[in-house]
Amino acid sequence: MPALKNHGSATAAPAGRTTAGGPPGWLVFLLAASCGLTAANLYYAQPLLDLLRQTFHLNEGTVGTLITVTQIGYAAGMLLLVPLGDRLENRRLISTLLVVVTVAMAAAGLAPDFAVLLVAALIAGAASVVAQILVPFAADLAPDHTRGQVVGRVMSGLLAGILLSRTLGSLLAEVAGWRVVYLASAVLMGVLAVTLRMALPRRTPTAQGSYGSLLRSTFRLVRVHPVLRRRAVYQAAMFGAFSAFWTTISYVLTDSPFHYSQIGIGLFALVGAGGALVAPVAGRWADRGRGRIMTAAGFVLAICALLLAMLGAHHIVLLVAAAVLLDVAVQSTLIVGQHAIYQLDPGARARLNSIYIATFFLGGAIGSQLGSMAFRFGGWSAVTGCAAVLPALALLLWLTDRTGGHVLRRERGLRAACARMAGAPDRHAC
Repeated sequence: MPALKNHGSATAAPAGRTTAGGPPGWLVFLLAASCGLTAANLYYAQPLLDLLRQTFHLNEGTVGTLITVTQIGYAAGMLLLVPLGDRLENRRLISTLLVVVTVAMAAAGLAPDFAVLLVAALIAGAASVVAQILVPFAADLAPDHTRGQVVGRVMSGLLAGILLSRTLGSLLAEVAGWRVVYLASAVLMGVLAVTLRMALPRRTPTAQGSYGSLLRSTFRLVRVHPVLRRRAVYQAAMFGAFSAFWTTISYVLTDSPFHYSQIGIGLFALVGAGGALVAPVAGRWADRGRGRIMTAAGFVLAICALLLAMLGAHHIVLLVAAAVLLDVAVQSTLIVGQHAIYQLDPGARARLNSIYIATFFLGGAIGSQLGSMAFRFGGWSAVTGCAAVLPALALLLWLTDRTGGHVLRRERGLRAACARMAGAPDRHAC
């Protein structure tokens, strides 16, 4: 079996791009929009859980497994499919996965029973990892000194898609029923498959070898990079809290004293999506070396947001404020974490991202199920109390972190030494 080898990140330059300036604005926008549209597939169902519960005659705990299964599928796709982004030509891989998503979302929209819907959601979740192939794609296009900004812009599209999917799902369900939400997404995925196949520049694979050796190299990254392990655990805790909140908030909004319709739930989600605006700012701060303090601030902000949500169970203004603050906290730590892991091995960014996001979504799956069970047995106070424990545990782990800053400082020193030895005119040349 041939050994897996890295050959650097070789990417054909798209029109209008220079090495120093990074990718053109239209391409960054396309990548951001594509990430948002594909990631949205994971969350259309969250505001629809009450409708699905009525359609299939299920209780809250059972219908909540739809979100959990979707996130488990996404985590599996991160581990088994995203590493192929370092091995296969990316345009072909991306378009193939989008075709699979198209078929799965169509099957979900036509599902005759809940079991079929679960299987379709599992497949759609696994193939929707296209978003996490596009993020390292964008990182490869950007020079070192603007990578955090570019990744932040692309991630802002992904995170906006996650949040706005709830609004779009609610509005479509109110007008035409929940099945139309899935069928409309199937159409969007088909269009996106063609668009990206035509518009993306060719990206040369950075690794060679068999699929088995590729997977082994992916798990080896976990052993050799403590920064990756810590950042993955941090974000799993944050996304677990995030998922517990958003999986159950529709039950709160449809009950007394609010009695919101699907449109009302959608508008609530739309306001909460304002937190996505922080992603580019977080990227710039990460570029300036402020990642460690931003991480702690994100944990504290998430805890405060969930406690505010607990107190505001009957006050919509407090719930909106809690939603925005929680989104800001989760997105900030996500961008900082990605900025940190992308510096570990430029030739393995897709594989690093696969571990990071897979762990992230496993945390989300646990949080979704935890939230559904907590709501069933203890109501909203139990949900927010359990969710607040997760970032609190991450904060305690952060207090023991003595590796991240040292590793990143060492890598910046190596790049500077490389530039001096090569006679490079600036520190970004390596």
